[in-house]
Amino acid sequence: MSTSKNYPLSRRNFIKVSAATTAGVSMLSFGGCATDKMPSPMKRKFGNFDFEVTTLALGGQASLQWTPEDVDPVPIILKAFKLGINYFDTSNLYADSQLNYYKAFRTLNLIPGESNYDENLRKSIWLTSKTCMRWGKPGWPERENVNNWSNGAPDVKCAVDDLKRSLTQLFGDNKGWYPEGAYLDMILIHTLHNTAEIDVLYEGLETPLDPNGNFGALVALRDFRDGTNLTGMNPKNEKLIRHIGFSGHANPPAMIDMIQRDEYGILEGMLVAINANDKTKYNMQHNVIPVAAAKGMGIIAMKVFADAAIYHKEPRWSREPADVFRKVGTPELPSRPLIEYSLTTPGIHTLIIGIGQIDEDPMKCQLIQNFYAAQIEPHGMPEDERNRIEAQALNVKANSNYFQIDKVGLTAPGNIRKEENKIIWDTAFAGDVAVAAYEVLVNGEKAGEVEHHPQVLKSKPFSFEASVKEGDKIAVVAVDKEGNRAEAALA
Repeated sequence: MSTSKNYPLSRRNFIKVSAATTAGVSMLSFGGCATDKMPSPMKRKFGNFDFEVTTLALGGQASLQWTPEDVDPVPIILKAFKLGINYFDTSNLYADSQLNYYKAFRTLNLIPGESNYDENLRKSIWLTSKTCMRWGKPGWPERENVNNWSNGAPDVKCAVDDLKRSLTQLFGDNKGWYPEGAYLDMILIHTLHNTAEIDVLYEGLETPLDPNGNFGALVALRDFRDGTNLTGMNPKNEKLIRHIGFSGHANPPAMIDMIQRDEYGILEGMLVAINANDKTKYNMQHNVIPVAAAKGMGIIAMKVFADAAIYHKEPRWSREPADVFRKVGTPELPSRPLIEYSLTTPGIHTLIIGIGQIDEDPMKCQLIQNFYAAQIEPHGMPEDERNRIEAQALNVKANSNYFQIDKVGLTAPGNIRKEENKIIWDTAFAGDVAVAAYEVLVNGEKAGEVEHHPQVLKSKPFSFEASVKEGDKIAVVAVDKEGNRAEAALA
């Protein structure tokens, strides 16, 4: 890959470009979208990883998955590399997305074992794929509400098969072989839905591991992270992944449960839906995102445009090339403030966006415009501006976030119990504003208050010591930052 010179982006020039993106009018001419004159991309510390991630990441959907007849997806990937983007997303559910990356990787000399392999370039990027197989070994039992699927079926029978499918499609012959030295920086458990799936994923960790029986995906994938063979699924002791995480669009309480049950140091990354219509549903920004951030996970935002449902498509999953949005925002709802909203949500490190098309005209090039919009600091948007963008998105497409469960508002603390004089409970879930504190009531009187913080493990609940006599009535009240209250009593 040829290296182009990047130039720092001045505040004055950024204002010109971002204003153009907001207004939806052409104000600049880059002469053929000259990426050799682009600024160096802004980066952020990626959770606890020793990696600085660009604020814009390339999503594996849009034209990389649902490719229109007049679009070649490979130049999209190559252009992202030339811009300096260093996080790349794909999945075993994204049609030919992984194969399109393979074509680009051949051009970029990223195939291990070949004489021109650019190991330094490979080390400079972060490549993530995903599996929606919940079990770690073939022959698993059917469980109610547990989804297992892959585009590799029927050959793919478990999460390990999906991992190897990713490697053979990204670096190998797409027939099962992959070269020595091929690896994923991270594999995500894809699109987590409910606690029934989490129960399966943690089998072999929360329950005794029986290599002759079956077990969840997490313990099996851990073998391929650590080069061990505790499950019997990794007899060659291969190290094919560096990190493990999960993704979720729908259910913040289930996603929190997924994190809180990880007493084993397995989960290090989370891909999460977050956009300006987040609060129209059971929101992510005041629930699961703070928990993941407190645990030091690398947090990747997605669905900034609600899978194009905030623009031209009805609220449903994309399923054909016609669903791919190929413009740069609309006059009613420009793309830049939506991108800035996601990237200024506390805890977010980077944002994946699928690209419909690139263009020689920079004002029509989604990748160029998204790149500029993503050059924003974590606290770069005032709260009143976030509120304004929420109102604008709500007015344009109130029902865009079809993938999230319905909102319920502030909930009461969970699982209240007592051990001697210690009152114990689990986190409440937030409504439109964050939880602030918990009031402990004894016989209706306030006995004390405990500040809320993200509960990162089931084994680390909230607690309060109080002088309690037999027959006393105990309750704990969650209080949010607007003073809303939700109470639960000790049974």
